[in-house]
Amino acid sequence: MDVDQGKLEEFMHRAVVDLGAAASAALVLIGDRLGLYRELARGPATPLELSRRTGTNERYVREWLGNQAAGGYVAFDAESGCYSLTPEQAMALAQEDSPVFLPGAFQILQAMWQAEPRIQERFRDGGGLPWTEQDRSLFEGTERFFRPGYLANLPSSWIPSLQGVEAKLREGATVADVGCGHGASTIIMAKAWPRSRFAGFDFHRESIETARRRAAAAGVADRVTFEVAPATEFPGDGYDLVCHFDCLHDLPDPRGAARRAREAVARDGTWMIVEPFAGDRVEENLNPVGRIFYAASTMLCVPNALAFHGDALGAQAGEARIREIATGAGFRSFRRAAQTPFNLVFEALA
Repeated sequence: MDVDQGKLEEFMHRAVVDLGAAASAALVLIGDRLGLYRELARGPATPLELSRRTGTNERYVREWLGNQAAGGYVAFDAESGCYSLTPEQAMALAQEDSPVFLPGAFQILQAMWQAEPRIQERFRDGGGLPWTEQDRSLFEGTERFFRPGYLANLPSSWIPSLQGVEAKLREGATVADVGCGHGASTIIMAKAWPRSRFAGFDFHRESIETARRRAAAAGVADRVTFEVAPATEFPGDGYDLVCHFDCLHDLPDPRGAARRAREAVARDGTWMIVEPFAGDRVEENLNPVGRIFYAASTMLCVPNALAFHGDALGAQAGEARIREIATGAGFRSFRRAAQTPFNLVFEALA
């Protein structure tokens, strides 16, 4: 076999970068959980100073800082021996409500590694792994990863992109948020439109209990309810808006969920579907974002659907498949209403 030395070196460089990123993922979690990033965002520090400010051991902190500086996650000044966060690094690593906050994604990675032995067996037997049996880091990580994007886009651009929905919410509408998880999207909408009422549904009881606590802490519990219910059987009808945020592709029965959304929505109501950004063909998704979503789909999304012998859409389903599901459920129109580098926002009208 003839080997192109240049191509081999190029591939090995890419692999070394990936190995460094994978090896450093655990250190990102440590930096987040011990407050190392947040403290660095307050001001530069030597390893000793940072260890004192965070109540940690200097020898571990010194090694952690070396790794983080080598990866470009913190800045290092050789003359002073101080480490710091640039404003951009702080946005990504230390500011929970920043639209580019990253540590939640690393918690999702932790869950994926925890699931690896079981998913390896599923490759052989074709079975699944329910969301409810994943590592607990997945639930918090999912909330922390998606919430900043919802906070940045949901009230300001996604809802306004839907025909007539924002006016209804201002006047007082009813909304069903299906697959709500910890309720981040539900609570963001409730705070933005105080005259409307919101109901969040999820089949994971622990997530619903967390969502109720989140609503109480946010001061919206009088207008928000959370109930345990699957996407095909959530209660209520006549909703002005039914939402599925980053979850339709996870569901065992996405077509059944679409039919239930059509039944539950008012005669002039709207179904909003937010899905991971994806093209309709594999070659359109061979990029850094697609790589992440295919990995999450392999380890989290498809296993959940297959655990219930469902139709596993996967996180890279694409617009054409979502359109077919919506129109097949009886919605009279379907369009792409908005998008970000990570999400597609679809509008289906009853």
